[in-house]
Amino acid sequence: MNESIGIIGGADGPTVIYVTNGNAVGQSVLLYFTILIVVLALASFLARQKHGMHRFYAVMGAAWVVIIDQWVKMLITWTLEPGETAELLPGLLRLQRVHNYGAAWSSLSGARWLLIGVTAVGLGVIIWLLNAIVRHPLGIWSLWLVVGGGIGNLIDRVRLGYVVDMFATEFMDFPVFNVADIFVTCGTAAAAIYYLKYYEKNDAKNWEKKKNDGADPADNGKR
Repeated sequence: MNESIGIIGGADGPTVIYVTNGNAVGQSVLLYFTILIVVLALASFLARQKHGMHRFYAVMGAAWVVIIDQWVKMLITWTLEPGETAELLPGLLRLQRVHNYGAAWSSLSGARWLLIGVTAVGLGVIIWLLNAIVRHPLGIWSLWLVVGGGIGNLIDRVRLGYVVDMFATEFMDFPVFNVADIFVTCGTAAAAIYYLKYYEKNDAKNWEKKKNDGADPADNGKR
């Protein structure tokens, strides 16, 4: 087995134990992530080929986000001790096992049940919007990817009490993140584009319809 151990850091920064095992861990993570991207691309292609199937394939894509996210987290916990690192993309990213007891940038650290409650409510609202309001493909895909990532981290919080993170940037100082975080961030960015460019033209009428459906029948004809 080709294993080596080194140390990164010194007087000007934190000392980190660096472990390589023939790059096997990093190669496995890259393989799983590549599989996920291929599955999402294939699902998107099939959704475009079959009119009206975006919702079905987006849900399947979100399920794959959860599966790959959990599998990568298990791989990291099987192969690295907390704080240990391994090669991934030299100069860009390395693997580093970190347990995050809070939210982004470790905010609300230790508030496990608050974070679980907020996440569950947020996911419930998004799923309601997907069922009741959102019809445009970009909105469907972006929000379901957010749901997939949110579920991935929610599973960690419920099962472990913390979220397992593993991607550490080497070119800048940035919090360690995981697969779920990637899709929450990318999905949120895509959802913002959907809202700014497509919501008003395509789906705003669905919100108005929902509001009218919930109006008091006694008010009919009085406006």
